[in-house]
Amino acid sequence: MRANPRQIWLCADDYGIAPGVNRGIRELIARGRLNATSVMVAAPHLGDDEARELDLLNSGEARVAIGLHVTLTGRFKPLSEGYHPQSHGHFPSNGQLLSRAMARRLNPDLLTIEIATQLRTFLEIFSRPPDFVDGHQHVQLLPQVRDAFLKVVAETAPRAWVRQCGRVPGVRSLQDRKALVIDVLNLGFRSQAARLGLATNPAFAGAYAFTDKADYAAIFPRFLAGMPDSGLIMCHPGFVDEALKRLDPLTDLRERELAFFNSDDFPEVLARHGVELAHPGNGETAP
Repeated sequence: MRANPRQIWLCADDYGIAPGVNRGIRELIARGRLNATSVMVAAPHLGDDEARELDLLNSGEARVAIGLHVTLTGRFKPLSEGYHPQSHGHFPSNGQLLSRAMARRLNPDLLTIEIATQLRTFLEIFSRPPDFVDGHQHVQLLPQVRDAFLKVVAETAPRAWVRQCGRVPGVRSLQDRKALVIDVLNLGFRSQAARLGLATNPAFAGAYAFTDKADYAAIFPRFLAGMPDSGLIMCHPGFVDEALKRLDPLTDLRERELAFFNSDDFPEVLARHGVELAHPGNGETAP
């Protein structure tokens, strides 16, 4: 490993979606295998105990950056009155929201109110602003949504950094169709954030095809290629339980990710690539 390893962020998304996911994420943080997690305040499993258990991991010495995972899709209920679009009382699917956003058929005021309500809820739960703000299923990148998202963060939590999802230049695979779509949606996001005075992560990785054949231990090293200091890798570890099965189709792969991060192979892979996890206790809660 080189003398000065690159310091990166490994962020577990979806804290709050289910007790098993919450428990898995906390276990990895306690072991020093994660240094960031983003919280879904619109999810049903972020009660006082779940939030307190996460916050306690930072008592004494900071171990984890805690962010807000803005949620506008999936089987979760809006937090603001009168929000739409909805599907049977819940947010629309990712495809439905994408279609409306690309056609610019969303209501900017309702988006702003819902995102502001979620951020205010985070403030009430944790008694402080989030260290960063991102979006469930990358909703922060969508037309109209990004305008409301960046406006709310700039006005309410201006010191938080926001997740941009552009991959490392020069190592982008044209075969990864999912990552290519994210690259396209991400165009202009970083410069728009900068105009509002918001910091962003310099690079992003972690997207892959969520199929039964996915071998996460083989996939993960690709995310480290060319990853610069303060780059961010998204992940979704957790234990599968009945609550998760009711809410999200991403199940067994979460346990594969959890097993890899808990394994002896994980720190060895980081060392081989000259990478280590940034330490929130050093004040490194921004790119």
